[in-house]
Amino acid sequence: MFDKSKVKLGIAPIGWTNDDMPDLGSENTFEQCVSEMALAGFQGCEVGNKYPKDPVVLKKALDLRGLQIANQWFSCFLLTKPFEEVEKEFRAQCAFLKAVGSKRIGASEQSYSVQGQLNTPIFGHKHIMNEDEWHTLTTGLNKLGKIAIDDYGITLVYHHHLGTVVQTAEETDRLMDETDPKYMNLLFDTGHFYYCGVDPVMMCKKYINRIKHVHLKDVRTKMVEEVKAKDMSFLDGVRAGTFTVPGDGDYDFTDVFKVLEEGGYEGWLLVEAEQDPAKANPLEYAIKARKYIGEKTGL
Repeated sequence: MFDKSKVKLGIAPIGWTNDDMPDLGSENTFEQCVSEMALAGFQGCEVGNKYPKDPVVLKKALDLRGLQIANQWFSCFLLTKPFEEVEKEFRAQCAFLKAVGSKRIGASEQSYSVQGQLNTPIFGHKHIMNEDEWHTLTTGLNKLGKIAIDDYGITLVYHHHLGTVVQTAEETDRLMDETDPKYMNLLFDTGHFYYCGVDPVMMCKKYINRIKHVHLKDVRTKMVEEVKAKDMSFLDGVRAGTFTVPGDGDYDFTDVFKVLEEGGYEGWLLVEAEQDPAKANPLEYAIKARKYIGEKTGL
C-alpha cells in the first residue's frame, strides 16, 4: 500500500468544465467544482479556466475546502516561438504556482498539435519532428526546467499527449534520453499511453525514477475503436466518451499502482478524465474514482 504521508490524491477540474470545449460544463461554477472535489474525498486539484487568477483569492477558496494545487498545464511553443517569449510566459505561470503552493508545472509542446483541431482526425496526422526540432525542444525544456527549480522551487514535468509531437513510446524515450533529469521529468498519463497502443506498465517501469506526477485516466476501448473507424478528432472522441475515471473504463490499474508503489513514487496521483458533464455527473464520477483508487491503493 502507498504511504499516505508521501502520496496524495487529486482530481482535475476538466471533469466539471472542459478548457478546450467550454460548452461542456459551462453551467458548473468554480465554487461547485472545488466543493465537490473536497466532498468526494480528494486532497488537491489542478488549475482550470474558471479558477481565480489572483493567487490569494484562489488559495483562500482552496484552503476553506482543504485542497491544494498539485500542478498546472503549460502550453509550450518552443518550436514556433522565440525562447524569450516562452520563458516570459513560463516564469509568469511559475510565479503563480509558487504563490499557491504548487510544486509541479506540467508542460506539453503545442506547436503543430492537432489535439485541439475539431476537424482533424487524431490518428495519422500528428507532426513528426526533424533533428533540428528535437534539439530545439529538448534544449529548451532543459532551460525551462532549470529556471523552474532554481528560481521557483518547482519541478518541470512533461505531459506526453495524443496529437502532439511527443505521443508515442519512441518519442517519449527520445525525450527522456535527451533531457537532463535534474531539470526535466515525466508526467505519466495512463490514458494517453493506452489510447495510442502503448503499454502504460512498460513505460511506468522504464521511467519510475523520473515520474514526478501521475494522471490517472481510464479509457473506453469501444469508443477508441470508433474514433479510429470514423477518423474522429481528439475532441470529438472526448465528447463521445473515450475517457472516463479509473474503475469505469477498460483499463485495470492494478499493475501500474504496483509499479509506482514498489518504485517508491512520491507525489500526486491525479484523476484527469475529461467527459461531458451532462452525461457523466462530475460528483458521481469523482466519488466512483475515489472509491476505486482507495480500494486498489489503500489511500
